[in-house]
Amino acid sequence: MPRLPPLNALRCLEAAVRARSFTRAADELNVTQSAVSHQIRQLEAWFGISLFQRLGRETEPTERALEFGQALSEAFGIIATACRRASQRETGPVLTIAVIPSIATIWLIPRLSQFMTQHPGIAIKVVYAFHGAPIDFSETGIAILWGKEPFPTGRVTRFLDGATYPVCSASFLEKYGPFRELSDIARVPVLHDTDEQGWQTWFHAAGLKSQPIPHGPFFADFNLLRAATLAGQGAALCPASLIADDVGSGRLAILFKTPIHQDLAYHILEPEDPDPAQANTVATFKAWLLGTAR
Repeated sequence: MPRLPPLNALRCLEAAVRARSFTRAADELNVTQSAVSHQIRQLEAWFGISLFQRLGRETEPTERALEFGQALSEAFGIIATACRRASQRETGPVLTIAVIPSIATIWLIPRLSQFMTQHPGIAIKVVYAFHGAPIDFSETGIAILWGKEPFPTGRVTRFLDGATYPVCSASFLEKYGPFRELSDIARVPVLHDTDEQGWQTWFHAAGLKSQPIPHGPFFADFNLLRAATLAGQGAALCPASLIADDVGSGRLAILFKTPIHQDLAYHILEPEDPDPAQANTVATFKAWLLGTAR
């Protein structure tokens, strides 16, 4: 084989060209900015050319660096695909599913045994996806996120409706009910998902702009909010599609049919350019998701 530059230096160059920043490349590679800069200087010495223009604290890749970086991105993609295929030949297909915590805990995991029974040859790995964080489709076959289109990357399919309603537990309804008027919400404890914005939006939609928002605890995660709601600690705003099992069993009750967040939904994301080795597995799982949701 011909003598090649150090692999670490090539990785730094590819990341720096793609990110157009030594700092962002360093964050991606989990190294310091000075380490990336050092590796780039090594490559420049190796080839005897400048790969970046230094403009004060800013750096800009040269035309040759842009061309080189694109070739490296394609090469690393080929290597990653080969590694996944080698692993699959040893262990069989493994589908990595990135899911936001609420969907993972409340919707997916209770139903996942159905899929595994129907498709015993597909191994499943479930990892968390976090709101606002990009999905790395080099490591993930399919993802489920909350939000509205368009998403920054990936092919998007609407999965579960996001319409959100005020709900409470059976014990809470017995203690504070009945709820006949929309304004009855203003007299009971409420639970907040991260901040008061949700209840502010609902009070506005209900025509209760002048009503003060009741005080109550804040929860940074929907799973915590749901647990507190089930425990009877207050009324909360929850997507009906996500708590359908709780409502069907009588654990939770929808107080009013005045919704918010109709423009939001849970979405399935797939890579724009799927790995051919995983395409059938991803399609099978996606079809199961949509069929089960229906």
